[in-house]
Amino acid sequence: MSEAQQPRICLVEDDPIMGESLCDRFELEGLSFDWFRDAASAMAAMAHKSYAVVISDIRLPDRGGDEMFGELRSGSVPLPPFIFITGYGSIDRAVALLKLGAVDYITKPFDLDGLIEKLRALLLHSGAADRGMLGVAPAMRRIEDMLPRLARHASAVLISGESGVGKEHVAQALHRLGSGDLKAPFIAVNCGAITESLFEAELFGHEKGAFTGATRQKKGYFEQAHGGTLFLDEIGELPHAMQVKLLRAIQERRIVRVGGEASIPVNLRLVCATNRDLKEMVEQGLFREDLFYRINVIQLHIPPLRSRKEDILWFACMFLEEFSRAHGGERFRLQPEAEQALLEYPWPGNIRELRHCVERACIVSPTPSLGVDAFFGEGLTAWTPRVMDGNLAAYLEECERNYISQALVLCDGHISRTAERLGISRKSLWEKMRRLGITAPGE
Repeated sequence: MSEAQQPRICLVEDDPIMGESLCDRFELEGLSFDWFRDAASAMAAMAHKSYAVVISDIRLPDRGGDEMFGELRSGSVPLPPFIFITGYGSIDRAVALLKLGAVDYITKPFDLDGLIEKLRALLLHSGAADRGMLGVAPAMRRIEDMLPRLARHASAVLISGESGVGKEHVAQALHRLGSGDLKAPFIAVNCGAITESLFEAELFGHEKGAFTGATRQKKGYFEQAHGGTLFLDEIGELPHAMQVKLLRAIQERRIVRVGGEASIPVNLRLVCATNRDLKEMVEQGLFREDLFYRINVIQLHIPPLRSRKEDILWFACMFLEEFSRAHGGERFRLQPEAEQALLEYPWPGNIRELRHCVERACIVSPTPSLGVDAFFGEGLTAWTPRVMDGNLAAYLEECERNYISQALVLCDGHISRTAERLGISRKSLWEKMRRLGITAPGE
């Protein structure tokens, strides 16, 4: 992956010694970053460049880091996670910033290894969005590799897959890669949730007085998405009468509001998604063939989670990190038997079900160490542990293989960092990987 594709760190630090020390460590870790000496230059960069995380000293020469955070927080662009550097005399200010949404603060002198670990966790989460990190399974890697090209050239993309596999997440990644403007709109529409009689007005808007209850002019989803992306989820639920009108709007790139006469140009990327077989629907006369071929220029199929088991623990750990950051920073971890249970469960609800399952486990577990019961409590699922053959050594070996594989994923395949995370030497890790038949991600 090129440096331009990697999540980027924004470092705001006026102390040359500390700044150089941090930059040297970032380079050794293979992290991408920009270093700014004052708030003004950092804010100017953030206005046109996307950062995965910001590390800022509270005391800066032109204004306080907390003032910069407050000004950015009041803007319209989503704020990246902030970590503040502070001396003991400014801890109260740092704590106040946590209450306003900052992720964490570190006090001088600080543990550089601890900071790198925090950054790794934040960049892992950011990678899922900003680098198109959709998973570690080969099928998702292939989709990830395609997204930059599609973002540059494709005006219409169809995403297929079961409910809950992350079709909207892929659409959002495509939108971010294809939009040079951070404020470009992403409008998501669930076609299965709109009353048939309101479809036209919702998609194309309406003029005041166009029908009973139309007390004012309203822009439809097409106009709202102008300059950005329109995501039509569950496109297979679109009423037959609306299909021809949608086709005309796509072909002409113009719409007419209900009750209006003016033809309004729209410039957008159209991304459609479905959990149904549209080709079969065409054969049954339920979906227009011409519309199918118009939206099916490029198709991305997302496999169900049960067929890409490499992604199960990757997503589970990412959701654990999300929950930890959102609820006071308590560090949750999976017990080996819980990891095995997650891998064996078929996940009919896919990633959506996994997210809810992880959230529930974090809430109900009395300790940060999450066992099987936290995920699969009585009455929640028909899942039962796989019956073992009685060979304890084989069971422990399987748990060890899963644990090392997941550590490699979390460390992006870096052997040294993985060994450090596991508390073993590089040589021991290589020997275990060879014995267990493990290869690093991407090999």
